[in-house]
Amino acid sequence: MRAGPSQEEIRRHNLGTLLRFVHLRGPASRATLAGALGLNRSTIMALTADLTAAGLVREELPRSPGRRAGRPSLVVRPESTRVYVLAFDVGVDRLGVARVGLGGEILDRREAARERGPSGPSDPAELVGALAAAARSLVRKAGRDSVCVGAALAFPGTVRRADDQIMFGPNLDIGDLALGEALSRRLGLGIPVSVCNDANLGALAEHERGSGVGCDNLIYLHGDVGVGGGIIVGGRLLGGEEGFGGEIGHMVVNPGGRGCACGSRGCLEAEVGERTLLAHAGREEVPGTAGRDAVRAVVDAADRGDIVARDALHRVGTWLGWGVANLVNIFNPGLVVFGGTLRDVYLGSAAQVRSVLATGALAAPREKVRLRTAALGDDTTLVGAAEFAFAEVLADPVQVLARLRAPEDAPVTST
Repeated sequence: MRAGPSQEEIRRHNLGTLLRFVHLRGPASRATLAGALGLNRSTIMALTADLTAAGLVREELPRSPGRRAGRPSLVVRPESTRVYVLAFDVGVDRLGVARVGLGGEILDRREAARERGPSGPSDPAELVGALAAAARSLVRKAGRDSVCVGAALAFPGTVRRADDQIMFGPNLDIGDLALGEALSRRLGLGIPVSVCNDANLGALAEHERGSGVGCDNLIYLHGDVGVGGGIIVGGRLLGGEEGFGGEIGHMVVNPGGRGCACGSRGCLEAEVGERTLLAHAGREEVPGTAGRDAVRAVVDAADRGDIVARDALHRVGTWLGWGVANLVNIFNPGLVVFGGTLRDVYLGSAAQVRSVLATGALAAPREKVRLRTAALGDDTTLVGAAEFAFAEVLADPVQVLARLRAPEDAPVTST
């Protein structure tokens, strides 16, 4: 018979639960925390004292005191400027790096455009160098008493969960690369850099901070040059045997259709991706026409009555609708969220998507499914990387922070 949890295990769990609450839901009074977590006020007081001593939260009087008589309940706030993570977002034509404070506040960021094709920084060393340089500039601007508790990178490709190895990145011409390990060495902060599929991180972000808050069964569809997906089932990210789950973009919706970068034909990515939309709209060969701005230009043109642009969105929307219908039949989600360039594509083809869904999905699972755009906009995958980076400290706050601060607090010995 397995022994029950020890008092120390219970304490660590409660510390993480409280910190996670203020991290995701914002500052909260002791009274609110007691009610939300099901703990008595003396326990909340002890937990907040431990987290305050560790430098993770602070307590202060309410900024807008209510009219209730008596002493107001202290408010617990995350130490956003002192405790932070580094979030990296690698796209086909852009790089993003941010310093994100506890509580989810983006404190500072760097962004850079990337050229596509042979002239772009596809060389892994060059990519790592650009990311590390941007991150170091953010770290230098952080306060001297601040601490970086994690780092994570969103990548548009297949990533093996066991060792964060990039196995397939067709639209970046990168494969079989230990990107996180290389970036961690260049940063020199003594923390690992986790690498995850960008759409999986987008699903995590929208579930915890975006359109999917309160919905434990959702599907996130992300468009860049390609199409990716993240699936939340029962509140947890569905990863599969080795972390390769959720490759929705390579679900075949049109057998014998357009060729895909993966080598197959008629994949969802091939039928609704950026290149296909631009080709249908007659803009594929226009110099300098690519990326999110190019997709939005097609949607804007359709809104203004451009017949070719409207037809392009109609054709892409049809296949997007079939993809959504298949997913609804298989997973019975409560919510489907469109992010990246698919956010704009869906806004321009919502009627077509819904029309196909109405005939292509079974009545029972489609009855209550909602279709929404990403509430976090272009920051969805970046926010997801930050949330993934915070996971360890939220699980065991005091121990993780003590371990990270140990090297700088250790006594100096002479030799």
